[in-house]
Amino acid sequence: MSLEEKYPSLQNVYFHKAIDADGTLAIVVGPGDVPRLLGYGGKIVRAIGDETGKNVRVLEHGADDRKFLEDLFAPMNIMTINTIWLPDGSMETRVILRRRRGAHASFDVKALKEIANRVRNMTLRVEFAD
Repeated sequence: MSLEEKYPSLQNVYFHKAIDADGTLAIVVGPGDVPRLLGYGGKIVRAIGDETGKNVRVLEHGADDRKFLEDLFAPMNIMTINTIWLPDGSMETRVILRRRRGAHASFDVKALKEIANRVRNMTLRVEFAD
């Protein structure tokens, strides 16, 4: 049984693209479609992860940078986002994450940096604060 048959709301989701980076699969969907994929108590995302054997991230196409980064690093809380201008004229986006009590990072930072680069051409510098 396909996922679309099991979860009819998937038929209304606009799939933009998928990016595979070091065991993490980023699924980029149309504006407003993230809740449809995260619905059913996360069963859809879990089923995709089980099928592919990868950690799954659902990102919204066209979202602003903050929303994109919040979706990318969920369930971690973002404390601050800064733009760092480097001497060579390039820029990095610095993201400081707050660890939740009892929660651990269920993602590979290197993979998420690669996804940000491939989806948004964004170079990330990730730091953690307690």
